[in-house]
Amino acid sequence: MQSVVLKGTKDGYELILKETASVREILVDLKQLLEGLGEESEKGKDQLHLNVQMGNRLMSEEDKNDIIKLVDDYKNLVIDSFLSNVITKEESAKIMAQNNVEVMSRVIRNGQEVNVDGDVLFFGKIHEGGKLIATGNVFNMGVIEGIVQAGCPDDESKLIIGNLHTAQQVRVGEQYDIVADRPIEDSEKTVVYVNDLHVLSYGKIKNLKEINPKFFNRIGGIE
Repeated sequence: MQSVVLKGTKDGYELILKETASVREILVDLKQLLEGLGEESEKGKDQLHLNVQMGNRLMSEEDKNDIIKLVDDYKNLVIDSFLSNVITKEESAKIMAQNNVEVMSRVIRNGQEVNVDGDVLFFGKIHEGGKLIATGNVFNMGVIEGIVQAGCPDDESKLIIGNLHTAQQVRVGEQYDIVADRPIEDSEKTVVYVNDLHVLSYGKIKNLKEINPKFFNRIGGIE
C-alpha cells in the first residue's frame, strides 16, 4: 500500500499520509506521485492547491518542511495546510485556558497590565491607570477604577458583566467608552456588549438572552 494517497475534494486536493509510514517512505512515494500530478498541472496551467491530511499523527516542523520543499520543486503545486486529528500539548493547553474561567483576586495598580487567556472572574481592585485585559468575557465582582477589556484584541462577541460605574474605560474587542464621558449606572447587573451596529452598548443581566443568545444558552440561562 502506498504511503501517500491523492484525493480530490470540493476545495481542491488532499494528500493523505499513511499513519504508520515513516517520513522517508512518505517522501519516496510522494515524489513519485507528484511527478505525475505536476505534469497534469503543467498542461492545465492552473495551480493545484494541496492540503496534507496527517490523520492520527503529528509531524515535526522539520518533517513538514521536507514535504514542502519536495512540493516546491513543482511550480504549479502548492501546500495550503497540514491537517491532523490530534493536537499538541501546547495547543491543548491554549484551548483549555480559553474555555475555563480564571478566578482572580488581586490588586492591579497604576501602570500595571494583567492579561488573561479566556474568561476571568475578578474579585480584586483595579486602581486608576491599571488594566485588566482578557481574550474572553470579564465577570466583575470587585472594584474597577481603571481600564477593563473583554474580547482582546477584536472579538466583539464577548461581554463585561458587573458594576463598572467607577471604571475609567471599558472595552469590548476594538470598541470602547470613556466612562467619564458616558456614565454607567451604579449596578452589579450591568452587561457591556457590542450591538449589531458595532457600537458599545449597555444592558441588564435579565435581558441577557436578547443581548447574546449564544452566551445565554452556554450558561444554561438565568433565573
